[in-house]
Amino acid sequence: MPSDALQTWVRSIATYTRPERVHWCDGSEAEAERFRQEMIADGTLIALHPERSRRSFLHRSDPNDVARTEHLTFISTPTQADAGPTNNWMSPSDARQRVWPLFDGCMRGRTMYVVPYLMGPLGSPYSRAGVQVTDSRYVVANLRIMTRMGACALDAIGDSSEFVRGIHSLGDLSPERRYIVHFSRT
Repeated sequence: MPSDALQTWVRSIATYTRPERVHWCDGSEAEAERFRQEMIADGTLIALHPERSRRSFLHRSDPNDVARTEHLTFISTPTQADAGPTNNWMSPSDARQRVWPLFDGCMRGRTMYVVPYLMGPLGSPYSRAGVQVTDSRYVVANLRIMTRMGACALDAIGDSSEFVRGIHSLGDLSPERRYIVHFSRT
C-alpha cells in the first residue's frame, strides 16, 4: 500500500496534469506484455523477427520526442556554482516559473502511469526509491528494464515521505516548450 505522502503527491500531480486515467504500475511481466501489445497495436513498437527473437523490438516515436537535449537540460540549485562547471543552470524560482506551467493539463486525455522504482540492490543502504509519473508507456517500459519496479519499491518507501519524485510528460512535443530540469536539493 502506498504511503500517505506518496498518495498525496500523486493526487496533486494528477489534479494539475488532469489525466483521463491513473495507473499504478506493478512491474509485473503481465503488465509489461500488455504495454508491449498496446504499443504494437498503435504502431509505436514494431516486433523484429518475432519467430527468432521474441523480445526484439523497434520503438518509433515522434521525431520531436528527444529524451535529452543538452541545451535544454538544467540543474536547478540555489547558486550557479552548485550546478557544477559543465552543467546548464537555472534558479529554482525561474525553473518553477518557466517549467511548472507547462504541466498544467498536459496529460488530458491520456493515462498517467505511476511508476514506483528502486535504483540499486534490494536492501542496500545505498539504494534509492523513487516514483516517476509519466504519460508514456515507453518510459514505463524502460524504467522496468533499468530499475526494480513495483512492490519492492513501495516496500522500500514504506510509510516515509522520503522518495525521489520525477514528473515526465510528452506534452505536445514542441521543442519550444521542452525542458529537462533536475532539482537536486528536492
